[in-house]
Amino acid sequence: MTILIGIAVLAVGTFAFRIAGPALQARIQIPPKVQNLMAIAAAVLLVAVVATQALTQGHSFAGFARPAGVAVGGVLAWRKAPFLVVVVVAAAVTALLRLAGVP
Repeated sequence: MTILIGIAVLAVGTFAFRIAGPALQARIQIPPKVQNLMAIAAAVLLVAVVATQALTQGHSFAGFARPAGVAVGGVLAWRKAPFLVVVVVAAAVTALLRLAGVP
């Protein structure tokens, strides 16, 4: 029962945050400098999550194959390759490195 209450509270909180944006848009003016900082902060947060997932497995280092695959995928994404190509090539690089014995 406690889990259901927690889920309900999180659902209400999520809904409140989602409805607050359109409801308060006309009342609150966010300076352009703050908007720029929020965009940068979102990118930094995304990079931090990618780095954490690419470099760790549990509480230890994930090995060299996974970060190499992520790096190749990052380069392909930066070069504007199609998403499917990025995912397949990154997975293939990781798999080939693991097949070659790289942890």
